[in-house]
Amino acid sequence: MSARSLTTRLLAIGGATVLIGGLAACSSGGSADTGSGGKLQISYLVDNSTATAVTTKALVAAFEKSNPDITVKVDTKPQGTDGDNLVKTRLSTGEMDDVFNYNSGSLLQALNPDNTLVDLSDQSWAKDVDKQFTSVVSTDKGMYGAPIGTSFGGGVMYNKKVYADLGLKIPTTWDEFISNSEKIKAAGKAAPIIQTYGDTWTSQLFVLADFANIAAQQSDWASQYTAHEESYAKQPAFAGFQHLAAVQDKSLLNEDYASATQANGLKMLADGTGAQYPMLTNSISTLQQDSPDAVDDIGVFALPADDAADTRMTIWEPNGLYVPKTTTGDKLAAAKKFIAFANSSDGCKVQNDTGIAGGPYVISSCTLPDSVAPIVDDLQKYIDDGKSSSALEFHSPIKGPNLEKICVQVGSGISTAAVGAKQYDQDVVQQAQQLGIKGW
Repeated sequence: MSARSLTTRLLAIGGATVLIGGLAACSSGGSADTGSGGKLQISYLVDNSTATAVTTKALVAAFEKSNPDITVKVDTKPQGTDGDNLVKTRLSTGEMDDVFNYNSGSLLQALNPDNTLVDLSDQSWAKDVDKQFTSVVSTDKGMYGAPIGTSFGGGVMYNKKVYADLGLKIPTTWDEFISNSEKIKAAGKAAPIIQTYGDTWTSQLFVLADFANIAAQQSDWASQYTAHEESYAKQPAFAGFQHLAAVQDKSLLNEDYASATQANGLKMLADGTGAQYPMLTNSISTLQQDSPDAVDDIGVFALPADDAADTRMTIWEPNGLYVPKTTTGDKLAAAKKFIAFANSSDGCKVQNDTGIAGGPYVISSCTLPDSVAPIVDDLQKYIDDGKSSSALEFHSPIKGPNLEKICVQVGSGISTAAVGAKQYDQDVVQQAQQLGIKGW
């Protein structure tokens, strides 16, 4: 299969793609007009993951080589809620970097983009972006984001060698998933299910990756949720919290789940000391950086629903690159140049050379390489079979800020599934009211 045909087929899902350490240095878009040698300097804010760091370093170097009059200072932010809060704080105080990498979808809408971000709809690359991505970085007043990276799935990454050694089959129901996990536990060689609450954002997968299964059972659930007619305290959405609690209750987790980080979890998956990891497929890029020899041993399957007929793969759109309205003049022009470069064929080559795609690109200037990781082929099969759906955050603007902390409590046995679901239903109320959504 050619790279272009794979990209085209993956983009055909119609709806697709988060979520997605130490605090950054506090340089802002308004600081330091010039860098060394009198060059114009702009700043770029990214998350602090290893994979992001590798790609960012190469992308900045290539951009600076093509634009010798501009330098790019890279700042980092934590992942998860802490990173979200940092972005909101910098925007509200006028201290945001000249370009920043952030989620598309509901988390972007919470930034009040019409008032805080620069409209990029007039840029030359904008016409080449898939309409589904455009829709999740836009409002009625403008298009605020350019894609960075690829779309990706959310499911259960698994070690194929462990599965083969124990004669396990890919589960299509929740009961089969638990049965596999109990067999892995009985074998005593690997933790059945990896959880990494040291990075709190990773706790959300049992809930967020279940959305395609919810939509399979009730196609209008997202619109009913937005209208305050559905909630996580009721089925079918309540199942995500139940499953999160169940794997803890059955003692199927790695012993260090409370402190382990995503990097720790991926290492366990790579070396076979952990068998299954609910995670986003774009994390294959981090695994490639830390355990390159294990990439071919890692597959993915959809988080199983209670009924096999409802089991679907949940898909996320890529992150976006954004420019705050505090970036003006020559720095604004330079920021736009940087974003255009990231989405040019040269910028896409850097992305391909420094990471492994977890799914498709959403801009025609970027194509996947001729060979992709097996995890992408696994993702493709769900799409080909019509068993995928985009994540809730691309159907509804409502996503509460404390979901990851609530999930940690449920997943640690500190609170019950019922308590966690009720807390999350309460968590989203303020955001819905701030967005002015009727019914809240």
